[in-house]
Amino acid sequence: MSVTGNIKVFSGNAYRELAEEICTNLSCDLGQANTGRFSDGEFNFQIGENVRGADVFIIQPTCPPTDKHLMELLIMLDTFNRASAERVTAVIPYFGYSRSDKKDRPRVPISAKLVANLITIAGAERVLTIDLHAAQIQGFFDIPVDHLYAAPVMVNYFQENPIEDLIVVSPDTGGAERARAYAKRLDAGLALCDKRREKANVAEVMNIVGDVTGKNCLIIDDMCDTGGTICKVAEALHKSGAKGVLAAFSHGVLSGKAIDNIRNSYLQKVVVTNTIPLSDEGKELQAEGRIVVLSVAKMLARAIKSIHDETSVSSLFI
Repeated sequence: MSVTGNIKVFSGNAYRELAEEICTNLSCDLGQANTGRFSDGEFNFQIGENVRGADVFIIQPTCPPTDKHLMELLIMLDTFNRASAERVTAVIPYFGYSRSDKKDRPRVPISAKLVANLITIAGAERVLTIDLHAAQIQGFFDIPVDHLYAAPVMVNYFQENPIEDLIVVSPDTGGAERARAYAKRLDAGLALCDKRREKANVAEVMNIVGDVTGKNCLIIDDMCDTGGTICKVAEALHKSGAKGVLAAFSHGVLSGKAIDNIRNSYLQKVVVTNTIPLSDEGKELQAEGRIVVLSVAKMLARAIKSIHDETSVSSLFI
């Protein structure tokens, strides 16, 4: 579909600061809209400018509170279509419900598929996202999905801030491919954590596969939620003789007791991107230097420009 209208970028309430940073990189103003609430808590959305024939991009990570931000996105998508935008793209840096991507137990939903259906029905003609928890979620959509990776941003940071005696660690066997890719680009060794329960009713054992003695370990994963597992991996690495332990995640969900878990763990530093806003507690750890936040705004801006210009998105980030 060839789009003739100008780029217009709008934001919900999930992460306005990221939307503003993207606009700075695009050299455009953030679109005018009312994103308030009615007295009963319902979303009171109204577009404040003409969008007829425009190429609209809505910046809205569906981060916690996920249901609230998802509903905002759905209402905004519908509104822009009713306002005769030529095309509407949902820019979802963090895709909530992505961990519910398969029926791994009886009588459970595949919520990621349901959310994909809702976004499509609400009027999205394209989705732009970063590091889905499972790549197959792209197939849940019946519209184009541009799936970006935070790896270039992360790798660039660690190349500019090199770590001696580095070894990249996958926190589980499922993340080995991701960790291997980082290890190759950082010219580092590779190790992984094999989690297993030796007997019934016995606590899970963390077995480190690979020699980490005297090494600085960098744990790589797509997201950190409560931080419980990652902190246990960090402890196992420390007990295995690691000199230091760091971690890097595309999405710093950091819910529940995550900040306390990190503060009281062997993790010396946690690097995340700004797909999700940091909580006030998280900002305290950031001020202490325990959390580093890298921006994906420039990457998203380049992708938005490529989508608008009908040029290759994947070629920018390979």
